[in-house]
Amino acid sequence: MGDGAARRRRRLRLHAADQPGGGVVSAPAATAGGDADRPIVVVIDDDASVRAALEDLLGSVGLQVRVFGSVREFLAAERVDAPGCLVLDVRMPGQSGLDFQREMSGAGIHLPVIFITGHGDIQMSVRAMKAGAIEFLAKPFRDQDLLDAIQLGIEKDRIRRRDAAALAELRDRHASLSPGESAVMARVVSGLLNKQIAAELDVSEITVKVRRGQVMRKMKARSLADLVKIAERLGIE
Repeated sequence: MGDGAARRRRRLRLHAADQPGGGVVSAPAATAGGDADRPIVVVIDDDASVRAALEDLLGSVGLQVRVFGSVREFLAAERVDAPGCLVLDVRMPGQSGLDFQREMSGAGIHLPVIFITGHGDIQMSVRAMKAGAIEFLAKPFRDQDLLDAIQLGIEKDRIRRRDAAALAELRDRHASLSPGESAVMARVVSGLLNKQIAAELDVSEITVKVRRGQVMRKMKARSLADLVKIAERLGIE
């Protein structure tokens, strides 16, 4: 190993022997299957030695890794559709990590963020954590601290993706309702009785009952309480 690589390893303390007790470094569980199933970690750091060291570490524990030297480079690259997180340097030429964190949601990027920095302070750390960062690590940091944060970030992103998929399915179900069924659903979840709904919509109670049954079937609601919960998730009041 060359002097540069050795210095890189010492700087980030990537050797297992550097961990308390030595031995094996635990890592996030990687899902078996194709790349689409494997968690991905995106690293954005302007220091090439840091990028190389993190790519080695994270790749060695079965994670997909993509490294970029700047936010602009990352934004220009094709996105990978997989659960993951973002390891982001705080201070970089051009757009800083903290500035990018503020703009991520507007850019349609929802990856949990782990900040790494060689120039951190308490105020900066508090600002990052208040904005939703998973962790704020000062260089040099232990492998395990980073891996623990990555595991938390990946799990958080899995939950977000699962919830987003479930909400999209509910929206699709709601979109399948006819205008009449949608009108009945809105009134059912607001607590109106069938006869009250019939009067408001100027239809018969039988028509309301039929549409109500269709709503329950299409929305896959097993009870009125279930339908109310679905309506709350969809923002129907």
